[in-house]
Amino acid sequence: MKRVTLNTLRDCKARGEAFSCLTAYDATLARCADSAGIDVLLVGDSLGMVLQGHASTLPVTLEDIRYHTKCVARGKQRSLLMVDLPFMSNADTGQLLRDAGELMRAGAELIKIEGEAWMADGIRELSRRGVPVCAHLGLTPQSVHQLGGFKVQGKAADDAERIVQDARLLVEAGASVILLECVPRVVGRAVREAVDAPVIGIGAGPDVDGQILVMHDTLGLSSGYVPRFVQNFLKGQESIEAAFGAYDEAVKSRRFPAEEHCF
Repeated sequence: MKRVTLNTLRDCKARGEAFSCLTAYDATLARCADSAGIDVLLVGDSLGMVLQGHASTLPVTLEDIRYHTKCVARGKQRSLLMVDLPFMSNADTGQLLRDAGELMRAGAELIKIEGEAWMADGIRELSRRGVPVCAHLGLTPQSVHQLGGFKVQGKAADDAERIVQDARLLVEAGASVILLECVPRVVGRAVREAVDAPVIGIGAGPDVDGQILVMHDTLGLSSGYVPRFVQNFLKGQESIEAAFGAYDEAVKSRRFPAEEHCF
């Protein structure tokens, strides 16, 4: 099967076709997701919560991310590999470049960075050096304490407009992809229409270009709290790979997310 690249995602956006994304942390499940047709795999700092048992993503280190990136890179064949920069990797431009370089050498094909408009300079420097960037807006889990918890962002009109403007600015600075987390459906649609770059959503409604979920959530595995935008795709399936395939099909047919998953 032909490998997924940034051009693949851009072509999907141009044709109005949805693409699927899923977190991955090890070679075996990455291979399952890849075989099931998932277009983008994310080595997310969510590993701090779903693998390490932390209450947030903040304790995750660069070495943690690098280790799991190498594992996933060995397991996948077709999918594009996106990788999170951990907390405080964006403390200054020098550290940003060093940490992104480490993850690219480990196998990353797209680096994801949390932040707002102030990340434009860092994204510009990464882009100049050939590092493709996904800018993560909306609910940014690394800022959970500043945000006062895991809360929907962009509900007020001025906050919604700020997210749209930040997306425009970061794409102009060189971001290849935008990821929106936990925003009202209307904000997801507005961002998708405002930028040429593909827009991935998680809790951002069905009107964006691609959808992403944490792998464990698609398999019905949780610590008790189930976010509104989550669906158990293992239910009714005979294997994990079949569950990933069901998720992929639901995203690409735009049956997921449905209205009940939206804010």
